Amino acid sequence: MTELLFYHLQGCTLEQTLPRLIEKSLERGWRVVVQAASDERVEALDAHLWTYRDDGFLAHGTYKEASAREQPVLLTVKDDNPNAAQVRFLVDGAQWPAGVQGHERIVLLFDGGDADAVAAARARWGAAKAEGLAVTYWQPDEGGRWQRKG
Repeated sequence: MTELLFYHLQGCTLEQTLPRLIEKSLERGWRVVVQAASDERVEALDAHLWTYRDDGFLAHGTYKEASAREQPVLLTVKDDNPNAAQVRFLVDGAQWPAGVQGHERIVLLFDGGDADAVAAARARWGAAKAEGLAVTYWQPDEGGRWQRKG
């Protein structure tokens, strides 16, 4: 069964959090799709993942490239799964994929400082629970470590 994880970004940004979560997914041997709500966000994340660390980068591609199927990390605005990813990250209000099956995890990251994003996450949580899906809620503690809250 696909797990749905809700990450409530508080005291941290998507740019700080997403690369580490992608790295953890790759350490598990999983392929990754990051689904954003706009091409502009895909472009911004594309640039960020190449430069977010001084001592390295996170190799990835975008859905616009001919090699999209071969990418271990793929940035997209679409809800398909061309690289056979086991985990899908939804950012900036990206829509749920047509089917959650086929993924080990779907991770929704939402900005705790944005009332609309919080309301949308609550609505998605309720819908997922109503469908009987396995959902968990994660929030950072004072030290910035992610803690399962529900």
